[in-house]
Amino acid sequence: MFDDLRDDLQAAKARDPAARSSLEILLCYPGIWAIILHRWHHWLWTHHLPFWGRFFSQISRFLTGIEIHPGAKIGKRVFIDHGMGIVIGETTIVGDDVLIYQGVVLGGTSLSKGKRHPTVEDAVVIGSGAKVLGNITLGRSCKVGAGAVVLQDVPSGATAVGVPSRIIHEDRKCVLDLEHEFPDPVSSAIDLLLERQEELEKRVNILSHFHDIDHVELSHDSQVEEVFKGADEKLFYKLNNYIEDE
Repeated sequence: MFDDLRDDLQAAKARDPAARSSLEILLCYPGIWAIILHRWHHWLWTHHLPFWGRFFSQISRFLTGIEIHPGAKIGKRVFIDHGMGIVIGETTIVGDDVLIYQGVVLGGTSLSKGKRHPTVEDAVVIGSGAKVLGNITLGRSCKVGAGAVVLQDVPSGATAVGVPSRIIHEDRKCVLDLEHEFPDPVSSAIDLLLERQEELEKRVNILSHFHDIDHVELSHDSQVEEVFKGADEKLFYKLNNYIEDE
């Protein structure tokens, strides 16, 4: 038990840059308390005392804001950061070295008594507010983006984002870090606008050479006419001459 506690404290130090001491982590981190108490609740559950396992897990929920069913199997060095609003269902299996942020739901999608909750393999990172639903598997070292809704298996080393989730990275090296490499929608939109601006500026620069051109007839053998059928004849006739001059 004390070895597990030591591993939990070391995992918190490694994954939270705000952690300053083991004492601070032990006294002030609800995720640590949720994991410690769950081990006791799970022991009661597996030793034919399910009522007491449920009873004490409910008290833990009131104290930490984290709901872990006593039947769930939680591995070593699992770190729950912040933790408020996390729900982990009865048949969930969580491997070692997993990082879970606040608001995550590892839930079921059926009323069957069998395996109906996710299996989370080692070194997985699950972002804030993500919903992982059903008897699916999150492969080793994969990452789930904040707010994602995952309904299908995620391959090892992949990153899943969106609603419903889609895979945006595969074959990630098997390391646990805090760099999610999730796409930034604002940055992507700005990049598209800049590309569009550059394209429009090029068009304006070309058109500026022809603003004072009088009406001319386009010859039938013009290469531009063949390429740009139906376009403004005067403009492309001048454009053709401009390109030839260059």
